[in-house]
Amino acid sequence: MLQAIEIARSALASEDVPVGAIVLNSHGEVVGTGHNRREVDKDPTAHAEIVAIRKAGEASGSWRLDNHTIVVTLEPCAMCAGAIVQSRIKTLVFGAWDVKAGAVGSVWDILRDPRSLHQVEVIPGIYESQCAELLSGFFKKYR
Repeated sequence: MLQAIEIARSALASEDVPVGAIVLNSHGEVVGTGHNRREVDKDPTAHAEIVAIRKAGEASGSWRLDNHTIVVTLEPCAMCAGAIVQSRIKTLVFGAWDVKAGAVGSVWDILRDPRSLHQVEVIPGIYESQCAELLSGFFKKYR
């Protein structure tokens, strides 16, 4: 998670919301990283998770990321939770909860919904205060 926090900080240079993500293979090797790039890429789908999942798919040579883990500084939104399900990621670890748009327990719970195509193990709240502080510091300048 500490590496994901550092990756999130790199989004600050582009004025994107500081969210970072890392995808690890079954051996614990980093195969994909990403931070929010919506502002830089002018792409509404360029969330940290999507960027990291795309890189992991390229590195793995497959869209199926079975036995992979994704570590994210913020609870995924509905789009990102859907991408996690579609890529067959085994485990999600996240830091801060997103009470406005979170789709892993806050507003929705896409990953643990029994109707989902794939069930994902969820480990929430890792370095929660550090992840939340990074986000609250970012949004202070807009309030």
